[in-house]
Amino acid sequence: MNDAAEPRTATDLAQQLTDFAERCGQLRGEIGKVIVGQEEVVDGVIIGLLADGHVLLEGIPGLGKTRLVRTLAEALHVEFSRIQFTPDLMPADIVGTHVLREDETGGRRLVFEPGPIFANLVLADEINRATPKTQSALLEAMQETTVTVGGETNPLGPPFFVLATQNPLEMEGTYPLPEAQLDRFLFKLRMSYPGTDELHAILDRTTSGHTPTAAPLWTAEQVIAMRRAARLAPIAHAVQEYAIRIGLATRPEGDRPAEAVRRYVRIGASPRGVQAMVLGAKVHALIRGRAHVAREDIRAVALPALRHRVLLNFEGEAERIDLDDLLQDLVDNVPEG
Repeated sequence: MNDAAEPRTATDLAQQLTDFAERCGQLRGEIGKVIVGQEEVVDGVIIGLLADGHVLLEGIPGLGKTRLVRTLAEALHVEFSRIQFTPDLMPADIVGTHVLREDETGGRRLVFEPGPIFANLVLADEINRATPKTQSALLEAMQETTVTVGGETNPLGPPFFVLATQNPLEMEGTYPLPEAQLDRFLFKLRMSYPGTDELHAILDRTTSGHTPTAAPLWTAEQVIAMRRAARLAPIAHAVQEYAIRIGLATRPEGDRPAEAVRRYVRIGASPRGVQAMVLGAKVHALIRGRAHVAREDIRAVALPALRHRVLLNFEGEAERIDLDDLLQDLVDNVPEG
């Protein structure tokens, strides 16, 4: 009886892996109808969604950050809201507030009016344009998936996913995100400038009479189920140890840090950075049809998980050290075994 059950279990697991990978491939293809190139960024957004984290998108204006998030919203049959961050935006404009309403009997009472944060997919556009007080309104929502207003705590319905965008160049009228806020993001993804062929494709899609759109593929229930499946993916102790070694290697106060880390790094990755690597690696493996997490999966998500958690010191900033290059060199030199 046990012998007969084992093949069925193995078959079911293989089918689940195939379904998971196929669904992610379909979502990637649907997004690709609108977004040209940026494959690594698209994969990072999908991984962030399924790892139950939030994602920060960084890039110069005009690269399609907002369009990417809108396209994802089109491909997901979930409630979507967009918040345009500006210097005069107040916390109540995000989380909501109590308003005085008249009931059927003519009496008046305070009723909570939910803000745009009460959605499944939230686009926080140009998040670094708002003041720190307003930025902090997202902290509780992103970490606890609840909103507290006037002593009353209101839960945010699952799935809850924040995609924030910011411009790395323009500094006037912007407020850099504090470390506590940055640490709430699972990944920080950087959008790069498209090549010549990609620019041709962008022009063909945006300057003709037809504007491509994405069709809805996933429901909220499917997103929740796939998130549960991703968390159950096993990871060997040796692979988890490898992720820990990468995290520890970013700390200048650690045992025998690399020369570049000792000289240029002020703060290394927190334990949440290692968690982000492991969760992202699980989804990365499942998307590729593998039930086990390999070291290559850890390496694939190391930079998005760490680049906003490792901070340069004054010397590193003064010498304009490229943090991505430093981290990549670090990952390449951490022993696998």
